Amino acid sequence: MSAAPTLREKIGQMLLVGFRGCEITDADPIARELQAAHVGAVILFDQEMADPSRPLRNIQSPEQVRTLTQSLQNRARNTLLIAIDQEGGRVNRLKAEYGFPETFSQEDLGATNDPSRTFAEAEKIARTLAGVGINMNLAPVVDLDAGPDNPIIKGKKRSFGPDAEAVGLHAMEFVRAHRQHGILSCAKHFPGHGSARGDTHLGLVDVTLHWTENELTPFRRLVEANLCDTVMTAHVFNARLDPDRPATLSAGVVTGLLRRQIGFEGVVLSDDMEMKAIASHYGLEQAVQFGLEAGLDMFCFGNNMEFDPHIGEKAAGIIYRLVDSGKISEARIDESFQRIQKLKENRRCQPF
Repeated sequence: MSAAPTLREKIGQMLLVGFRGCEITDADPIARELQAAHVGAVILFDQEMADPSRPLRNIQSPEQVRTLTQSLQNRARNTLLIAIDQEGGRVNRLKAEYGFPETFSQEDLGATNDPSRTFAEAEKIARTLAGVGINMNLAPVVDLDAGPDNPIIKGKKRSFGPDAEAVGLHAMEFVRAHRQHGILSCAKHFPGHGSARGDTHLGLVDVTLHWTENELTPFRRLVEANLCDTVMTAHVFNARLDPDRPATLSAGVVTGLLRRQIGFEGVVLSDDMEMKAIASHYGLEQAVQFGLEAGLDMFCFGNNMEFDPHIGEKAAGIIYRLVDSGKISEARIDESFQRIQKLKENRRCQPF
């Protein structure tokens, strides 16, 4: 990044974008996104969701992933965040079938009630990520196991358990293990997805009747211990926290609750903006504007539920026009840009 980055460069750092390809060339759309749109982060997937006829998305083998991440870093204008959902268990992009180590689910680790084992298993994950040039893990999940009918948290064994203090303890060990290998982590999904009775991938999920303040405890513990690199928002709707908007788009939740009350000063990123809880109720421009007003620093476009090779440039253009029109101040963009740069510098998230 230059000494005096342009507005477009700052905006590009706010984007976390998915793409197609197990290898890339200068002709690939993501190469242009990194250069022209100054995209500051990418996310890798193993499976192609938008087009089932395509067997693989970004992952074939350890050697292939390492070559891919190096190629991405070489094309980026600034140190690139290369993210993945490697929670363990079912949410596991680097699978054994591709030549990566087996992993345990967070539910399995929580059930052992042994934080030292959680640290050891998380360290294996972190070592694997560092070895292939991935510098950010979108984990741990710190949602509570608060609903037996929850299809996306309980149903996929993603929670360390129902006890908030225990979840916080295991999450801290998970983060410590990642920091030993220079891997950024992400506590998700704020302000709590564990009590939901639905899946925000598929539509709006209202947790008003089931959510409790106890779901905030693991986030508080991570922040208090200075073990919170980033926080990912949930797309859940909770009328007690905001009567109008889901958490991702709520200033009351992101700025009021997470920043002012809990005291988190780091990077806040959205869950995938293409999930139906957002995409089915808001247009892209409206969702981006509301997210900026809420206080989001980074927008995730997994680009895997639907595929748009130019989503990074489109999102960047929307943010630029919002600033140019005066709807969003450049100072607001600067706030997020500074947080993102501090995140990268503090963790020295180099590709290898």
